[in-house]
Amino acid sequence: MLFHILKRFFYAIPIALGVTLLSFMLVYLAPGDPLNAVAPADAPMEVIQALKSAYGLDRPVPVQYGLWLARALHGDLGTSIATGRAVAGEVIKAVGNTLLLAGAAGLAGVLLGCMLGALAGYRHGGWVDRFATLLSVVGVSVPHYWLGLVLTIVFSTWLAWLPAMGAGPGGSSDWAWDIAHLRHLVLPALTLSVIPMGIVTRTVRALVADMLQQEFVVSLRARGLGGRRIFRHVAKNVAPTVLAVAGLQIGYLMGGSILVETVFAWPGTGFLLNTAIFQRDIPLLQGTILVLCMFFVALNLIVDILQPLLDPRMGRN
Repeated sequence: MLFHILKRFFYAIPIALGVTLLSFMLVYLAPGDPLNAVAPADAPMEVIQALKSAYGLDRPVPVQYGLWLARALHGDLGTSIATGRAVAGEVIKAVGNTLLLAGAAGLAGVLLGCMLGALAGYRHGGWVDRFATLLSVVGVSVPHYWLGLVLTIVFSTWLAWLPAMGAGPGGSSDWAWDIAHLRHLVLPALTLSVIPMGIVTRTVRALVADMLQQEFVVSLRARGLGGRRIFRHVAKNVAPTVLAVAGLQIGYLMGGSILVETVFAWPGTGFLLNTAIFQRDIPLLQGTILVLCMFFVALNLIVDILQPLLDPRMGRN
């Protein structure tokens, strides 16, 4: 078990280094000059050179990467070109809001997907199976930004039940655990939950239906075990795969919420990433992408460590 954890940890190190390189280089492939956010098009050459020197853009790209990586390892992600504020502070605040949104959406999607998938697997071929399959197909097919607009029109405009923008009253970006703020969370979380719900439903349905046909389940039934005890055995064998799928889906929610956060003006990393792209704010773009990618790597590492706890056979590989 310990060897498995150490092996997974060392596997994650080169992946993390590759992520830092891609995070740094991808933004340089985009067209445009990042200094346009702070300097007018007719700015004197002396001003342009001074800005490039201040932001380290006058050095060779490998040197820029080395200095950026060294600062990032110490928690310094640079300074936003557009706002002049520390990137780390803006990203940390946005990450907290996105974690809240992704956690709520992921929890709702995974729980509903597991329930629907298990029912469909046990009622394979019946109307429950067809209904769950239909929901899963709709969940993975409908564009979530379109669904967000539809939910906003229905529940915010027509019915006036739920607010449509911001993380709090008045479009506030500060979160508090009260009813007023929770009402702002409902629509974006519901919109984001449909994709993991559909994927988890299909996964659990296929696994449960296949597991119920296995010889050990037939033997358990022949020995007279009740439905609850058989379900425990089935759930124990299905859990590692479901955990891996759920972990990936939550990671995707962290990085794939840009359109939903833009639709609902939710002050998370997706909204921040969208702002950085349009403002061509390279430090903010690099910092946001790096944090999102590192979260994804860390989440995969945690899933790899937890899987052998559910199925000890996996720790022997």
